[in-house]
Amino acid sequence: MVEPEVSRGGLSRTVAAARPIDLAPTLAPLSRGRGDPCHHVTSDGAHWHASRMPTGPVTYRLVQSGLCSVQAHAWGDGAAEFLERLDHMLCLDEDLSEFAPEHPKLADAHRRFPGLRMLRTGLVFEALVPAVLEQKVHTVSARASWRKLVRQFGSPAPGPAPAGLLLPPDADTWRRIPSWTFHRANVGPQRSQTIVRAARLADALEQAAAHDPVEAARRLQTVPGIGVWTAAEIGQRAFGDADALSVGDYHLAAVVGWTLLGHPLDDDAMVEYLEPLRPHRYRAVRLLEISGHAHKPKFGPRTPLTDHTWH
Repeated sequence: MVEPEVSRGGLSRTVAAARPIDLAPTLAPLSRGRGDPCHHVTSDGAHWHASRMPTGPVTYRLVQSGLCSVQAHAWGDGAAEFLERLDHMLCLDEDLSEFAPEHPKLADAHRRFPGLRMLRTGLVFEALVPAVLEQKVHTVSARASWRKLVRQFGSPAPGPAPAGLLLPPDADTWRRIPSWTFHRANVGPQRSQTIVRAARLADALEQAAAHDPVEAARRLQTVPGIGVWTAAEIGQRAFGDADALSVGDYHLAAVVGWTLLGHPLDDDAMVEYLEPLRPHRYRAVRLLEISGHAHKPKFGPRTPLTDHTWH
């Protein structure tokens, strides 16, 4: 292990791998849209993020320092732990020797983006809350709720963080948020109750990261309100699960169908079609997204956003 070095009042480390690391698309799932209070990309291309490690809060800054290397700086009580786990987080131990997609679009995407990595933050509850907020609602609405709640209950990120960068609330804070405050943030009772329920179990849920992704997903789904889709969204960020297919997503099956077959699919057909790509089905979806191949025809106006805050 490379020992972190003190730098700019914090700690620093550079990690490198034998094959490319494409930092921007690898980190993209950490961001919950433009204006995410916990994730900023600055004009110099640096990726800043605020998290709560088991040893304490951390602000980290990651930059692409070479084709196969990433430089990191970190501040806060959790800085040393974060840097120690960085190669684990970026899945530098991935083995892609058996991933050889045959579909021309997938093969092209894999050739063009050989440095796409999965994410293995190990931070289960941190991935859980925004995933629950995105259940069965427009992403635009869910991310607005996330911004509102983090800005109200989050705390300043440690170190020389960009203006407005915040730590997400800890589990105890989420557990204590009143139902009417969730309501004002346009979060309905089912989602808010799931977040509060999970917050009460946060310590036990964090232990899921120690298991293989299949077992981890099973454990998550023992919590009422967390199903296959939510467990997959968590696994994509916390467990480095390259196979975490978001079955039940409103658009995904249709996008996969139109992109790879020229016609829409339902969830069952998508699962069957992507079966030969196991255990890399989520990786295949990400490659389609970042390569620009993913598409779905527009057949009508977008469904309206629902505002529950007025009643």
